[in-house]
Amino acid sequence: MHDDIQLTDGFSLADAPAAFINDPYPTYAALRRHRPVHPLGPGNWLLTAYDDVLAAYRSPQVSSNKQREFGPRMCNGSPIYEHHTTSLVFNDPPLHTRVRRLLMGALNQRAIARMEAGVVALVDALLDRLADAGEPDIVEHFAAQIPVEVIGNLLNVPHADRAPLRGWSLAILSALEPSPDTALLARANRAVTGFCDFLRVLVNDRRKHPGDPESDVLTRLLQGDGQGTLSEKELLHNCIFLLNAGHETTTNLIGNGVQALLQNRSQWDRLRAEPVLVPSAVEELLRFESPLQLNNRLTTAPLLFSGQELPAGSFITLAIGAANRDPAVFVQPDCLDVARKPNPHLAFGQGAHACSGMNVARLEARVALAALVARYPRLHARGAPVRDLRIRFRGLKHLPVTLD
Repeated sequence: MHDDIQLTDGFSLADAPAAFINDPYPTYAALRRHRPVHPLGPGNWLLTAYDDVLAAYRSPQVSSNKQREFGPRMCNGSPIYEHHTTSLVFNDPPLHTRVRRLLMGALNQRAIARMEAGVVALVDALLDRLADAGEPDIVEHFAAQIPVEVIGNLLNVPHADRAPLRGWSLAILSALEPSPDTALLARANRAVTGFCDFLRVLVNDRRKHPGDPESDVLTRLLQGDGQGTLSEKELLHNCIFLLNAGHETTTNLIGNGVQALLQNRSQWDRLRAEPVLVPSAVEELLRFESPLQLNNRLTTAPLLFSGQELPAGSFITLAIGAANRDPAVFVQPDCLDVARKPNPHLAFGQGAHACSGMNVARLEARVALAALVARYPRLHARGAPVRDLRIRFRGLKHLPVTLD
């Protein structure tokens, strides 16, 4: 009890201790037990209970519009502010409805099914090269390579031009941390400017030389869907969003997933013996080490969470990583179980803002994990992994391994 109070008293995401960054789950558990609606500042609250996070996702009385929140933090009018207030994920209807309809039309089940053979070939090639790496790294040589290639293929970005995409993505998403400093914001602004310049060239070329709208998402977005098209600003920023969201979620899902399986060797061995469990293993890894740990909403009416009413205009931070280990919903939540069912995790959100690319990420992770376990069954860690020190996005910078 005393340890719990120490973890929760004065806890702030803005200056979270190193212990929290390395392992947030003890703090999340203490908050769920003693302060599930935790004050982060005036009018600002952290929700850690599953039912509260789910209610916030589903409520029509919360807003995803981030103009009020991001203006002071990112400097109203800056490139990074323009990006994060134009992209799909940080908007309400009608913009959210228009953009999501177009994206979901491009990422339909037929399109995802057509992608699978290409993902299998990509993963096999990466595993071939992994054997030739002097010091193989699951993140650098494998996990981070897959989504950049997959989303690059969806937008038909020339292979020779893909080198800067990952760096731009990391810089732009890092601006979403609770307290980005001046240097980080400067990098993010440069990344948005560079990314937009890059995409303008790509878009102008695609207007002149359209691709097949059944497989080329950029051509599909340019053509619209009969109900309208996107403005150039909306198009550029939502292409950036597609690349960023697809890259970050999937890289972390695969990297976190391999580390979790190596730390729970019985689960790795079970997956090797029962490859039919790969789909449920992907869902469990999404729950166990959620790639996106935190999300945000703004209440537009008074709402009740864990018996506490928050007034309209409250900023709420949804602790997805905490909700996904709530013992009220998940039996033995701190144990990895690749056969866990049911598994109603919230890693991809819920409701109108559920992740539009969730099935692409699932496909990539499923193919990657199945192939990795089958090709290198004796894979094990080589030295300590290097954690990415961000707290909104949970992942690794490096996961060095030995293949046999």
